[in-house]
Amino acid sequence: MVALLTLKIVTWNGSEENAKAILEAANRFHPNIKLTCTIGKSVPFLDILLTNQNDILHSSIYHKPAAQPTVLSFLSDHPRYVFGNVVQTTLLRAIRYSSTFEAFNIERRQIRLKLLYNGYAL
Repeated sequence: MVALLTLKIVTWNGSEENAKAILEAANRFHPNIKLTCTIGKSVPFLDILLTNQNDILHSSIYHKPAAQPTVLSFLSDHPRYVFGNVVQTTLLRAIRYSSTFEAFNIERRQIRLKLLYNGYAL
């Protein structure tokens, strides 16, 4: 048996009632599949925060409210190259998911504080 999971996001400019009617019809299609609807100017999707600002879609990294500012501690017993990979991966993720330079700078500052908090010497 193969399980297939497809995640979709849809933007809708129609009425909220029409969107909910389409969602209800889709949820009746199969008893094991339930779709949810989130309506707002900002919507988290996986680890991205999508924001509609004056009809322009912006993206940034989404941080769950309960998330702790931790990464692999620099004092842990791992090969040294691993710590460089932590820095490189977090910065690369910030570059890819930030649609504006301002969003990247905000994330870069958060990354710097997170790394300092976990013992990295920057």
